[in-house]
Amino acid sequence: MRAFRRICIAVVLFFAALAAGLNISLAMHSKSAAGEYRVEAKRLADSINETGTYDLADYPQLTGVFSAYGSDLYKSEEPYVIIEAGGQLYRVEYSVGDKGWYALPVNIALAVLFLLTVWLLWYFWRHIIRPFGRINKVPQELAKGNLAVPIPEEKSRFFGRFTWGVNLLRESIEDSRKKEVSMQRDKKLLLLSLSHDVKTPLSAIKLNAKALSKGLYTDPDKRREVADSISARADEIEHFITQITQAASEDFMSFDVTEGEEFLSRIITRITERYAVQLAMSGTEFAVDTYSDCLLKCDPDRLAECLQNLIENAMKYGDGIRIGLSFDRMDGCQLITVTNTGCMLEAKELPQIFSSFHRGANADGVPGNGLGLFICRKLMNLMNGEVYADVRDGCFSATLVVRLA
Repeated sequence: MRAFRRICIAVVLFFAALAAGLNISLAMHSKSAAGEYRVEAKRLADSINETGTYDLADYPQLTGVFSAYGSDLYKSEEPYVIIEAGGQLYRVEYSVGDKGWYALPVNIALAVLFLLTVWLLWYFWRHIIRPFGRINKVPQELAKGNLAVPIPEEKSRFFGRFTWGVNLLRESIEDSRKKEVSMQRDKKLLLLSLSHDVKTPLSAIKLNAKALSKGLYTDPDKRREVADSISARADEIEHFITQITQAASEDFMSFDVTEGEEFLSRIITRITERYAVQLAMSGTEFAVDTYSDCLLKCDPDRLAECLQNLIENAMKYGDGIRIGLSFDRMDGCQLITVTNTGCMLEAKELPQIFSSFHRGANADGVPGNGLGLFICRKLMNLMNGEVYADVRDGCFSATLVVRLA
């Protein structure tokens, strides 16, 4: 705000200085032009003294030369000057014109330009600066967790979509927070319930193990029955452990997919616009094979997210020489394959790479959390698609299988 005010003051001062400078310059030029008739009158007198004649066409500032006598010499409605030449007085009439006539249009043009600049500054203030000033603290408040921060409605075409988007962002954060709280509550209830359920078979195992250790059961069939009971209780505990593991590894994220339709060309255009320049600057060849356009049945944003995850993986774990996109069509599905050179992953690790938090042997020293491929598989499954990977000839390939509309 203060910077904008300083700009406004600077603009006003600039126009004031410009107007003053132009008017001073015009005034000086007008004065210099007004003295030209004296020079020509002097030249006329010299010509008469030397030759006794003159040609009025040689003197553009002079309009007439008269040699009347007596008082008639000084009678004229035009501006004139009296000169003496050849022993006689002459009335020399002149017209300097209004050399300052263009000062008015110059000042008018300058005033119009000034008013236009003032209007533009006012327009920027009303439609951009002031609306932005009302909402510039909103992202900071949202980052602090203050989801109740008021977001003023803006009908401006510059900030209308922005405020609408910020409102959507706030609602999304609020929904995510509610889901997280609900998920944490459900997890705690699940853990409490499972911990209680584990105590029963654990107590039975302890009692039977203690009875066996003390030799209370001498009958072999009875000991076998107790051993089977211990095994069954251990299976119960293993089942509970599996539930806990699943709750910890798969339910920590929720995915929303909106089923729709999108052309393949639009998805690929989004990806190339996102990565072509970046990869070119890093010296990586980004090759996109030719393909025939088609209509895909998918969530366009989620499908683009999956492709972005695959390309990000190719950038992180490849050798930076080449990343390629290839296409195929099979059984009513479009196949989109991302391939990178320099794969250090072993083929035996392929079954685990789509698990959450799994990182391959090639991930040493590479930042990441092992969720990219896990998220891809989750999203593709929700879109009734699939993703699979392959390692061949030192190249890693990940293929998205998308249904055709």
